[in-house]
Amino acid sequence: MKLSSVCWFVLAVVPAIAAQSKTESAVSPEGMAHLAGYTADTSGIERSWEKKFQQGIAPGNIRENMRRLSARPHHVGSPYDKDNAEWILTKFKEWGFEARIETFNVLFPTPKERLLELVEPAKFRAKLQEPALAVDPTSNQTTEQLPTYNAYSADGDVTAPLVYVNHGNREDYEQLDRLGISVKGAIVIARYGQGWRGIKPKVAAEHGAIGCIIYTDPKADGFFEGDDYPAGGWRPRDGVQRGSVMDTDYPGDPLTPGVGATADAKRLSIHEAKTITKIPVLPISYADALPLLSALKGPVAPESWRGALNITYHIGPGPARVHLKVVSNWDIKPIYDVIATLRGADDGQWVIRGNHHDAWVNGADDPISGQAAMLEEARMLGELHRQGWTPKRTIIYCAWDGEEPGLLGSVEWVETHLNELRQHAVAYINSDSNERGYFFPGGTQDLQGFVSGVARDVEDPETHLSVFQRSHLFSIAKAKDAEERKDLRKRKDLVVTALGDGSDYTAFQDFAGIPTLSIDFGGEEDGDQYHSIYDDFYWYTHFIDTDFVYGRALAQTGGTSIMRLADADLLPYDYSAQADAIAKYEEELEKLLKDKQEEFAERNLQLQEGVFAALTDPRRPSVPPPVETVPPYMNFAPMKNAIDSLKKSSERYSKIIADWQAKGSLPLSTHGFESVNAELLKISRLFLNEKGLPERPWFKNQIYAPGAYTGYGAKPIAAVREYMDEKKWEQADAQIPQVAQVIENVAKGIGKAADTLEKAIAQAH
Repeated sequence: MKLSSVCWFVLAVVPAIAAQSKTESAVSPEGMAHLAGYTADTSGIERSWEKKFQQGIAPGNIRENMRRLSARPHHVGSPYDKDNAEWILTKFKEWGFEARIETFNVLFPTPKERLLELVEPAKFRAKLQEPALAVDPTSNQTTEQLPTYNAYSADGDVTAPLVYVNHGNREDYEQLDRLGISVKGAIVIARYGQGWRGIKPKVAAEHGAIGCIIYTDPKADGFFEGDDYPAGGWRPRDGVQRGSVMDTDYPGDPLTPGVGATADAKRLSIHEAKTITKIPVLPISYADALPLLSALKGPVAPESWRGALNITYHIGPGPARVHLKVVSNWDIKPIYDVIATLRGADDGQWVIRGNHHDAWVNGADDPISGQAAMLEEARMLGELHRQGWTPKRTIIYCAWDGEEPGLLGSVEWVETHLNELRQHAVAYINSDSNERGYFFPGGTQDLQGFVSGVARDVEDPETHLSVFQRSHLFSIAKAKDAEERKDLRKRKDLVVTALGDGSDYTAFQDFAGIPTLSIDFGGEEDGDQYHSIYDDFYWYTHFIDTDFVYGRALAQTGGTSIMRLADADLLPYDYSAQADAIAKYEEELEKLLKDKQEEFAERNLQLQEGVFAALTDPRRPSVPPPVETVPPYMNFAPMKNAIDSLKKSSERYSKIIADWQAKGSLPLSTHGFESVNAELLKISRLFLNEKGLPERPWFKNQIYAPGAYTGYGAKPIAAVREYMDEKKWEQADAQIPQVAQVIENVAKGIGKAADTLEKAIAQAH
């Protein structure tokens, strides 16, 4: 969020919030309504332990964790990466956890040769290096830093004309087609943003480009947002965003798709690995990009394509001609997952918490801001255990390695332990980077009511409202129209947004079918050094969460969530919220079809009328868009009927829970709780189809998945939506009955759990 938006929020909304807070307690008082999934007796006991937990979280400990873990570069395969893993292991053991390191051997390429030079019409050679700054004490650790590069770029040595392609997404190439510009045989230069970096070389290669350069434009990531580093917190002119460009067909080790990268795993050769790019890719700073972009001629870029550099943005091709060379060391490297277990009274169900510990360089924000807070959670849970608290369920804390290159540590661990996880896992809670601001969770909506309840019981450290209240009011302030504000004001929960493929939750949600949450705070940070050498302790403590109070809020939120899940008598899932979300996803598919039918029909009519020919500028000619086949009717009835069944079974289950709570949440028999929880544990697995998505079989979940061309961005009901985006209407229509069957299976699973709960309540009375 832009700083101007934050300032507006503070001036316009905070006074109203403050007035409301006089009559509404910031944090739920102890002894209020029973916690979801708890009896009257256990609810009070739980709140007492949670209060001790939250009060014990110390910002100073989080600061010290960050200082230690981010002291040196710690990418995969580096000495400090292993050193950090061993230090984390020692801390977990010190706090009373059973802890071990699980090692996997994965493909991790590192740079051997990098070259980028402008050869025509002038000569220029890119520096491809971020300079050390005297004020920043760790930026000079040059010999330990990974150079600026994109992991899993293909090797290549190419020279060709340069073409500017904006963000390098598919719609940008449609615009190039209208301008009559081809990238075939060219090297493209794209700016970061509006999608995951790995999509840019993928789409470029599909259009015939032979190389790809990705640069950071200051309009989205630099002086346009605020003072650049070190005067301010924003990326400086020589700052570069490293990152993986692995294809998203499946995450994890490219040589062992679908199975853990253990010693006995059968490995593909590098040439067989499908997730390595087809063309060489290199990231650069805007200082290195400026001479390249300045040398371009051809059409002036559309207004929406222009960044903040002091040039006229031209598209090309030429006269700029560039030479790009990328060669990597294609090595197998060990990664170290730290797995720490706190045994519950019942070891048959597991609550799992994770955050990765590897970074591209020092990684204070990404990922140590989350890892440092998670470790403080674990320390305090260990302290409670020492004082006599024993969770009902087993708690597993995971410090993942290899997330940055492609979720390597979490994916390989889930693939290795898949059968156990599907049998035992209650939920997975993930974090990653953490800054200042607002709490907006992502995940599966069966945990929406649950996480909203946790957010009501955690205090925002700067406004002293509840985390829930502040985020809820922020949503109202930022709503796009009156109708959305009206809907938000009626909501009793925060909105849990669907997750794509951006962090270690992916394998749990999309491959194993486990309820998932991703938690963090953000929106008020005063800078960004994502994946650069300046993402370090000095920068973070001067410009982001300077006193670590939002690190404390993250630890309180994460730890309270873990405790509440681990101790609940009944697993606190909310299927009504999930049914509503799935219904919305289906409505979006129908709207997309209708919009495309209208768009293509209107476009074809304008082509017949000669509108595009009449409007083209003879001095700047453009090519009319192609005639499009108007999408045919698609039969959404099977999915709508299945969703109707899902809503009915969800509402029935919710009503039984509400009646139970209204009668004082009287204890069920031990067998009654166990039998209901056993049924509840199966439900999220029913979202899986073992065949996976049609062209991405690793992704098993039929509701939640990233898009093949969005990466980080979610594409709900991807089996249908992906084909619609590809204009493959018949294939999309054919997927509807299969998705409907999955939804029907979930509805039946919820109905079975409702039957079991109803019976248990009757027996208790």
